[in-house]
Amino acid sequence: WVEDKLLQLAKVFCIDVCAYAVMSNHTHIVLYVDDKKAKRLTDKAIVIRWHKQFKGSWLTHKFINGETLTNSERCLLSELIDEYRKRLADISWFMRTLNEDIARKANREDGCTGRFWEGRFKSQALLDEAALA
Repeated sequence: WVEDKLLQLAKVFCIDVCAYAVMSNHTHIVLYVDDKKAKRLTDKAIVIRWHKQFKGSWLTHKFINGETLTNSERCLLSELIDEYRKRLADISWFMRTLNEDIARKANREDGCTGRFWEGRFKSQALLDEAALA
């Protein structure tokens, strides 16, 4: 289910999964953040992607349902969409979502609660093709 969640998140976020290895107690993942895709997506596409993974707000649901928005609601919606757009191209949000889901499922399987991961994920920027070797 780790692999399934990883690939599902890649469809929601503007982040491509280039390679991954699921080990017994951790994962290795090579990600590509597609900032251009996040900027290209329409406001509606951003909200639809967000709703695939998160509940959203009453305002984003009102927007998706095509209901009339007041000027103040449009202003607030614009701020929300800007935030969602940033988060959908953010490795920290991607990993937070992945790790939180894995932790919940693993704790449920083990019948326990509390911290699952040792700490925050570690990342290393791969600056060129040679770094992939």
